[in-house]
Amino acid sequence: MTDETTNHRERQYLLDHLADASITAPIVAYPEHSSIEEGKKLRGTMAGTFTKNLLLKDKKGRLFFVTAYEDTDIDLKTLHTKIGGQGRLGFASPDTVLEHLHVGPGTLTPLALFNDTDGRVTLVADQALEGAEQVNFHPMTHTESIGLSWTDFTSFLVSTGHEPVVVRLEADPQ
Repeated sequence: MTDETTNHRERQYLLDHLADASITAPIVAYPEHSSIEEGKKLRGTMAGTFTKNLLLKDKKGRLFFVTAYEDTDIDLKTLHTKIGGQGRLGFASPDTVLEHLHVGPGTLTPLALFNDTDGRVTLVADQALEGAEQVNFHPMTHTESIGLSWTDFTSFLVSTGHEPVVVRLEADPQ
């Protein structure tokens, strides 16, 4: 698993990558938490849209990083039909997350895609995030939040070779 030294080093690599891509964004302290509900209570009035982030794997071993508004109800039974997965999707193991994105549990962030230099991970972004004034993610550590405009976020993704697949992720009403 990652330790604090590794998190600090990876965070600096991320900040260097953002600077190289001419992207500046505010970073604020974010209380350590273990669930979205706990995070909502602790963050108070922090600005921006907060996300949930999942690394999923299909039956063929393809990896999909899914980022959505934190309250989005995502139907994992049918998600593969929306994003081009082969068969139902399951959660990638912590070892897979660490291998491809260099982050551990509680720190999953699409900003870690700069570590996916072999392009194994497909980024899927919820259409509801498009055009957000500020989208918040962990900057390789779960004790901070970084806010990017949608434009800066997509510029970052392109700089890493990850053109986002944008789809409506909200589960269809029954």
